[in-house]
Amino acid sequence: CRSNIYSAQHGDFFLSFFFNAFFPTRRFRQMATTALRSTVFNTARTSHHHHVYTPALRSAFTSRFYAAAAANNYYMKFAESNRHTVTVLPANGVGPELCSAAIGVLNAVKAPLDFEVFPEVSDGAESEVITSIARNQVCLKGGPWVSEADDDGTYHNRNVLLRKSLNLYCNVVAVKNIPGVKTRHENIDIVVVRENTEAEYSGLEQEITPGVVQSLKVVTRTASVRIAEAAFAYAVQHNRKSVSAIHKANIQKLTDGLFLESCREVAKKYPNIEYREVIIDNTCMQLVMKPQQFDVMVTPNLYGNLVVNVASALVGGPGLVGGVNWGLRGEAIFEPGARHAARDLARQNVANPSGIILSSVMLLRHLQLDKQADQVERALYAVLKGDAKNRTRDIGGTASTKQMTAATCFSFGHVVRIRSAFH
Repeated sequence: CRSNIYSAQHGDFFLSFFFNAFFPTRRFRQMATTALRSTVFNTARTSHHHHVYTPALRSAFTSRFYAAAAANNYYMKFAESNRHTVTVLPANGVGPELCSAAIGVLNAVKAPLDFEVFPEVSDGAESEVITSIARNQVCLKGGPWVSEADDDGTYHNRNVLLRKSLNLYCNVVAVKNIPGVKTRHENIDIVVVRENTEAEYSGLEQEITPGVVQSLKVVTRTASVRIAEAAFAYAVQHNRKSVSAIHKANIQKLTDGLFLESCREVAKKYPNIEYREVIIDNTCMQLVMKPQQFDVMVTPNLYGNLVVNVASALVGGPGLVGGVNWGLRGEAIFEPGARHAARDLARQNVANPSGIILSSVMLLRHLQLDKQADQVERALYAVLKGDAKNRTRDIGGTASTKQMTAATCFSFGHVVRIRSAFH
């Protein structure tokens, strides 16, 4: 594991060397207590799976003398403040580069965050990531998470494992026009609330006989009511006017019929929110023709995936949309809303970091760090509205991922260099 980010503002031109030698693994608050009684040497621990990367450790490791770092109580300074530990899962494709960008921005805005990073996760070690997320309650994820390829070239999707283990029942994706990004339609402001654990993604498939396979679509009243409640609650909390239930009940009468029945049941509790039902194929057509008619959309699993991808294209592409997955026990995983690994773009420094930066804004608001969230959001919008040399190629610019990230940080007064991804 190598360091990923360093800040010219703080003079951190060091990380690659030191993090090759030291891999702290305990949560920051635990390490802060230990550091009060020992030198920095005694607080470093080795791990093959992940490391905790904190501003306190960064300051300590950059000090000329380790003993001086301990004497100056770097750890005490941060332990006394209200900090949050965030699990970071770079995942696959362009995910490591995007996470590097997001952490660079969060460090530059001086958000009180520590990062427990899992750069690579071997097969069978997924439980460590799941335990970390359950403990920290907050995760920043770079995109789709799959295992290494098998001998036949196939990948195993770890996203479903993550969703089921943590019961990440609700995926919320905000799709809206961004100033400075030219699109065919204007005034798009859609929120998709997607059920995340069942239906077509239940993973129940079998071969009945050679050449004949079966896939079970499992829909439950419990999950359907739960996602409908989440959608209407979101609408009320954010002063939205309508909720559209997306379905295919004209064909899938029992499964999607149960979903609609559940949505209607919940809608009766919210008389001030307009409720309507739209068939999925008509939804896709209406999105392309007149997306402004949609406000909050509540969907079963597969349909939500389709809607998010179509809507993302309408506002400029998958690199411009942020999202979050909510768990039943309060876990929140923030990641780009349109889930694309973009393996063909990996390690080329060309991916648009806007989506994960917007996801980071959502993360900051979730942690009630509104001041930093506003700073980051304003900075990103300033870059997107500004010179094309600071935007990536997918939105008409010439900048690399690192250059666009640096421009975002510079716009709120910080100079940050993004050195490398989690490889």
